[in-house]
Amino acid sequence: MYHGWGRTRNYFEGWYFKIVDPTERFVFALIPGISLGKNGDTHAFIQMLDGKKSTSTYHEFPADNFQPSSETFELALADNFFSANQLHLNLPELQGELHWQNRYPWPRMLGAPGIMGWFSFVPFMECYHGVVSLNHTLQGRMRVYGEDVDFTDGKGYIEKDWGESFPNAWIWMQTNHFEAAYPVCLSASVAKIPWLGSHFIGYIVGFLLNEKLYRFATYTGAMMKADFDDDTVRLSFRDRKNRLEIIAHKAAGGNLVSPLSGNMVGKVNESMQAVIEVQLFENEQLIFGGNGKNAGLEVAGPAQELLTEKWRR
Repeated sequence: MYHGWGRTRNYFEGWYFKIVDPTERFVFALIPGISLGKNGDTHAFIQMLDGKKSTSTYHEFPADNFQPSSETFELALADNFFSANQLHLNLPELQGELHWQNRYPWPRMLGAPGIMGWFSFVPFMECYHGVVSLNHTLQGRMRVYGEDVDFTDGKGYIEKDWGESFPNAWIWMQTNHFEAAYPVCLSASVAKIPWLGSHFIGYIVGFLLNEKLYRFATYTGAMMKADFDDDTVRLSFRDRKNRLEIIAHKAAGGNLVSPLSGNMVGKVNESMQAVIEVQLFENEQLIFGGNGKNAGLEVAGPAQELLTEKWRR
């Protein structure tokens, strides 16, 4: 749901809808949101990232076109509509309506209402993060650059962010396109988080394997290692029982606009053509190994500050 009631400046909120048709010819991210700048400038927007062409477009709307529901996750934005169960688009590039089935939300737990765990309750965080659906199946058709495309049996993913600004540096990756007869999904982020005049390196990882979600996060007590070069990003996470090894192979991407004190003035390059190798160990026994395609990957800001060769919390 929308969190920005009563905010007039220094605030942004946006949702990230990933849609992939069953042939994997078309991979898109649609990002509707609101920008309430520190100088009073306001507007609504829909960003569209074409993962195959590595191009992006930014559609701007008057702020009063942004009409969220106060009771559930529903957002009307001009002639477009977004919710936890469907989207309707009337953009120059994309027109049509999609619904989804078998949505897998991040589970709610006592003391941890979402992916951020108890950090969700901290009132002064620079940016908050949520996952609406780790995986779901698409139903419907769309006009894509004038071509009629059937998205039925394709895959989708939804997350959101809200607050004042994105972190100073972060690594983010996501994929739910593994060769498996059951849902396998990865969502992982590592970021430099401001904290009481200083900062810490925070991380949140969810790996869904056949209806079981493995969580590795700062608030769960998990440990991490991180490294990257020009071609790959390597992340490792472990707790008392499980270990997750990730190697993400970089690919061409498109430029998106990101928030800074509510103003959409930052830049981040995101690939949707990355390939991510994943291995999950339970008590040092390999229980899953596979490659995720059509993967989103971002390495932003001075990300070398996130790296560590030794296990650390």
